[in-house]
Amino acid sequence: MINLLGEYDCKIDSKGRFMFPAGLKKQLGTEAEKGFVVNRNLHADCLVVYPIDEWEKLNRGLRKLNRLIKKNDDFVRRVMGGATPVSLDGVGRFLVPKPLASSAEIAKEVAVVGSGGVIEIWNKSKRTNAMSEDLDIEALAEEVMGDVSFGDE
Repeated sequence: MINLLGEYDCKIDSKGRFMFPAGLKKQLGTEAEKGFVVNRNLHADCLVVYPIDEWEKLNRGLRKLNRLIKKNDDFVRRVMGGATPVSLDGVGRFLVPKPLASSAEIAKEVAVVGSGGVIEIWNKSKRTNAMSEDLDIEALAEEVMGDVSFGDE
């Protein structure tokens, strides 16, 4: 199971590429060689990068949905729409697809963030704004994690 951590500041070149952070590449190990799927994040104004095995897990769940039911079809369309396979080039650069870059307002400076099983790519200033948003983290932690046991089970 992948558990990606860390936040890295990267610069996008004129062709829409950035050097993939060495720290994330090390955490991924051989998974980085398999490639990725990048898409819009459903909940935040950023992109989400799935290592291919994580994408396949999500895709298996989506394939179980009955697409003859409109809400299922709408959901699958939103999740799959824009999903683009990407691999690191020979020198370790990651190409952000132009339509996705535009939708997340990816500019010259990005924050690349390990987020458990996925990686997020943010416009750097949007990431700063999102992280400084007024949020009652204590109440959220209690609501989300209040019933979770951290003991060895």
